[in-house]
Amino acid sequence: MQVSFMCGSHPRHLYVANELYKAGFLKALVIEKRESFNPRPNPTWSDKDKELFINHFKIREESENLFFGGVDITSLKNNVPFLEVTMNDLNSENTLRFLNDNKSDILLTYGVHKISEQIIECYQDRSFNIHGGLSPEFKGCTTMFWPFYLLRPNWAGMTVHRLSKRLDGGDILHQSVPTLEYGDRMHDVANKAIVKLCRDLCLILKSIKNCSEIKTLSQSRNGKLWISEDWTVSHLHLIYDYYNDKIVDKYLNGEIYSPEVKLINFFENN
Repeated sequence: MQVSFMCGSHPRHLYVANELYKAGFLKALVIEKRESFNPRPNPTWSDKDKELFINHFKIREESENLFFGGVDITSLKNNVPFLEVTMNDLNSENTLRFLNDNKSDILLTYGVHKISEQIIECYQDRSFNIHGGLSPEFKGCTTMFWPFYLLRPNWAGMTVHRLSKRLDGGDILHQSVPTLEYGDRMHDVANKAIVKLCRDLCLILKSIKNCSEIKTLSQSRNGKLWISEDWTVSHLHLIYDYYNDKIVDKYLNGEIYSPEVKLINFFENN
């Protein structure tokens, strides 16, 4: 089973690329240069909001360094065809040509902007997106943040779905959530979810190696498409000022109730 992977340039994206490479699946890699890993606060905000914003992304960086800081893709780049692009040329003729020249069995995307129908059609029903969030409840942007703001930390997980015209709306191949443990902060759970999904994904790719048909399930509910405008710096006050980033601990202690999440599991449906 050979995979063409289109991903972002942040540590979590490169971690997945490296795991696919180490498992022997990676045929070609396209890396989209993403925005700054540590954005700057709006100068019009209050000092308190600026401090919260900076601290939020500082904690994210610390957590990603803990989970993915040792990722080295030097060997990958030396042994796998790769192309570096910007958002503007993600769907360019050059990208399409690169993918056609290095055609594989499956196209996977993670952390890139919307893929053109032309690229999707090249892989027909064998193109999938790795989405940080459980669709359809958490589609769109900042989808690993909202489960915490809504006090549903057990709903922070990952979805692998078919690429389609609808944003994060394609039929679902697999979903997973990490095991929550005392001491887990919000960003830790997001990173643990990526690690868990990677392990599942490698097993899935081994399982579908000789399958003529890959079974998926449609998203039966509309859910919620979260857009960037939904999030404001004010949302951080609940996470850090009120709960001190200990929402997982309070959930495990029974101080916060969240309904059980129902996942679509590839291994149960195939």
